[in-house]
Amino acid sequence: MHIGVLTLSVSIGYADSLKDKRQAIKSLVARVRNKFNVSIAEVDELDAWRRATLGVTVVSNSAVFATQVLQKVIDYIDNDANVVLDDYGIEMI
Repeated sequence: MHIGVLTLSVSIGYADSLKDKRQAIKSLVARVRNKFNVSIAEVDELDAWRRATLGVTVVSNSAVFATQVLQKVIDYIDNDANVVLDDYGIEMI
């Protein structure tokens, strides 16, 4: 069993309040969860208006497949108009 863990740092440039941020992150999390069948949640910087850290995990019997899924998530978020991908890291367990 292989567990892929992806940590993403994103910016929400237009967020002028926590409400704006929560709406953007909630929408992004729902779309990623539905499209890629992964677990995703906001894990850090909960009170920052324009920044968020997201954690994404996928479980697979193949490390290659898990890495491919996480790379697709990175590409999807990088192409999202509502957020800017600042940094990311992948870890395989």
